[in-house]
Amino acid sequence: MALRKQHEGFEESVIPDEWFVPKVKEKDEGERVSRPSLSYWKDAWLRLRKNKLAMAGLIFLILLAIMAVIGPMISPHSVSEQNLRNQNLPPSGEYWFGTDKLGRDMFTRTWYGARISLFVGVVAALVDFVIGVLYGGVSGYKGGRTDNIMMRIIEILYGLPYLLVVILLMVVMGPGLTTIIVALSATGWIGMARIVRGQVLQIKNFEYVLASKSFGTKTTRIIRKNLLPNTMGPIIVQITLTVPSAIFSEAFLSFLGLGIQSPYTSWGMMASDGLSAIITGQWWRLVFPAFFISATMFAFNVLGDGLQDALDPRLRR
Repeated sequence: MALRKQHEGFEESVIPDEWFVPKVKEKDEGERVSRPSLSYWKDAWLRLRKNKLAMAGLIFLILLAIMAVIGPMISPHSVSEQNLRNQNLPPSGEYWFGTDKLGRDMFTRTWYGARISLFVGVVAALVDFVIGVLYGGVSGYKGGRTDNIMMRIIEILYGLPYLLVVILLMVVMGPGLTTIIVALSATGWIGMARIVRGQVLQIKNFEYVLASKSFGTKTTRIIRKNLLPNTMGPIIVQITLTVPSAIFSEAFLSFLGLGIQSPYTSWGMMASDGLSAIITGQWWRLVFPAFFISATMFAFNVLGDGLQDALDPRLRR
C-alpha cells in the first residue's frame, strides 16, 4: 500500500511501494572484502606518502645523495684545484658557488663534503644499529641480574663527557675520518640499546614468544625471528634521527679542527673556513655549507617524525 503523508492540511507526493522492496542478498556477499588486504609495511608506506613534509624531506635526501655522487663529476673543476688569481670570487657562470681563499671551486667542494658528511652519518648509524640492537635485545630478553649489570654499564658510558672521549681518541689515533667514526660510535649506540631494551621487555611476554620458549627454541632465534621484527618501527625511526646527529657532530668537530683534515673536506670544515670570510662580505663561503647542514638535518628530522607516525600500529586503519 502506498504511503501518503499529510501535514497541516496539505498532502505531499505519494511514496511508491517499490521503494520498500527488500534487497536480495547474494550468497557470497558476506565473504567479500570491502578493501584489499594491506601488509604492515605497505600500509605504513601509504600513510607516509600522505605526509607531505616527510615526503619532501625524503625527496631532498634522495637528490642530495645523487648530487653527492655526480656533483664533483659534472663540475669542470677538481676538489683540490687551487688558483690564487681566482680567490674569493662570488658565484658566477664559471664558479657556481664561488671560490674560497685558495681559489678552489666551492661547488665541487660542497658536494665532495656531502660525500664525507653522509658517509659519516650513515656508517655511524649502522654501527649504532648493530651494537645497540644486540646489546639492548640481549639485556631486555634476559632480564634480572644480567639486565641490571648491562644497564649499569650503559649508565657509566652515558656519564662520560663526549668531547673528552673524542679528544682522547684524537690523541691516541690521530685526527681523521676513522677517528671520527670511532668517536661517534663509542657512546652513540646507547640510545638505540635503550629503545630496543624497552621494546623487548614489552614484547617478550606475548603469547607467541612464550609459545616459542615452550617448544625449546634457542634464545638467538627468538630474538631474531620473534622480537626484532616487531621492534623495527622504533628502530628505523631512531636510525633516521641518528644520522643527522652524527652529521652535526662531525661538522662540529671539523669546525673545531678536530675532524677531517686537508686535502679532504666536509661541510663543517668549509663552515669553519668561511666564518671569518663573512665579515669581509664573502657570504657564499659560509652560506652554502651552513645551508646544506641545516637542510639535511631538517630533512632527516621531518622524515623521522613521519616514519614515527606511519609505523605506529595504533594509527593503522
